Amino acid sequence: MRSLSGVLNPLLLLLFGSCPPTATVGPQEGWQVYSSAQDADGRCVCTVVAPEQSLCSRDAKGRQLRQLLEKVQNMSQSIEVLNLRTQRDFQYIMRMENQIKGLRSKFRQVESDRRTLVNKNFQELKGKMASLQPLIPVLEQYKTDTRLISQFREEIRNLSAVLTGLQEELGAYDYEELQLQVLNLETRLHACMNKLTCGKLMKISGPLTVKTSGTRFGAWMTDPQEPLQKQRVWYMDSYTNNRIVKEFKSLSDFVAGVESRTYNLPFKWAGTNHVVFNGSLYYNKMQSNIVVRYSFEWGRVVTQRALESAGFHNVYPYTWGGFSDIDLMSDELGLWAVYATNQNAGNIVISQLNPETLQILKTWNTEYSKRNAGESFMICGTLYITNSHLTGAKVYYAYSTRTSTYEYMDIPFHNQYFHLSMLDYNSRERALYGWNNGHQVLFNVTLFHVIRTQDES
Repeated sequence: MRSLSGVLNPLLLLLFGSCPPTATVGPQEGWQVYSSAQDADGRCVCTVVAPEQSLCSRDAKGRQLRQLLEKVQNMSQSIEVLNLRTQRDFQYIMRMENQIKGLRSKFRQVESDRRTLVNKNFQELKGKMASLQPLIPVLEQYKTDTRLISQFREEIRNLSAVLTGLQEELGAYDYEELQLQVLNLETRLHACMNKLTCGKLMKISGPLTVKTSGTRFGAWMTDPQEPLQKQRVWYMDSYTNNRIVKEFKSLSDFVAGVESRTYNLPFKWAGTNHVVFNGSLYYNKMQSNIVVRYSFEWGRVVTQRALESAGFHNVYPYTWGGFSDIDLMSDELGLWAVYATNQNAGNIVISQLNPETLQILKTWNTEYSKRNAGESFMICGTLYITNSHLTGAKVYYAYSTRTSTYEYMDIPFHNQYFHLSMLDYNSRERALYGWNNGHQVLFNVTLFHVIRTQDES
């Protein structure tokens, strides 16, 4: 795990807007600078990949510090127990000392009058010795306890030295203070990420297999609009005849299969192209071109609206079928619907939607056939389309809603499990969520960014 200074360095580099040299840094190490240059206005133009979320929240040194503190506390309790036991044994020894003094006086008395008192005193001495016999193992235990106390004291002395070194290295913070520092750092990193303008897709790497579950087809997602403190995951298995949405409080709960809540939707969904955005689930109602907005907070449908002329029920699906006619997605600019119409000859249509009312704000007609598209996703207002859902798939076509222009691309990605039925971009995580033949996977994306300077922001 990296130190705090190791995380702050790239943060400061980006905030000051300097132009770093081209470098390749592993995704576990920090922000990756893919390329850098200066444009005609002298602005730094570079490509950056954000680090993994919560990278610092599990700081190894902080965890080690807490474990050592717990160990010292346990040892202190053990020493208290030993101290009580030795105090008890010391009382036994004091009584034994008094009895030994009594024996000495008896011996003197026997020595002075052997003839008359020998038999009587012999019996008394015998009784005294019998009473002293149980104290012998007590004395032995007392010696053992004394050695243990010395060992514990030495170990605590060594641990104190280690703790002192760790506190100096970590700035003398306690564990709670370190957690606050980490949360503050994550907030600053996200603020720095927001300094980046929308970028162009350059590379897709991965995938990382998060979990293996469900059927060959399905969807899983997080909400890019949720606060950083929340990391809820939603899971929707199958592409038809289902209305059960499972919610997990965190990614770790999702991996462990610990559900926090289940929603029973009023309408079954079609396809796997759903999206959660700002607390609501948006999905295509089965056997219709109706888009449904379901509020998780209220537990009910709050809006539904038909996409006029949009094909549905496998009229214009992706190459894998599965009633994937209408694809709902989000990016940095908002909520989108991707579909095809007869009026546009079965080619892809892009519509930006009002998240509250589902009214179409603006529409763009492309020249790419919906049936020839494997999957698609939006990044910064540009729709990226893959040429297949099988092995060998690549991002082949991109349409910019900002300029209303398109271009052909050649960006391969690893279709590890051979059949892709869901691929959606999450603008908060800067990652692609995929459902890959019953495996829930994540892909990293490399974007070509322009970093805004202070004067431009």
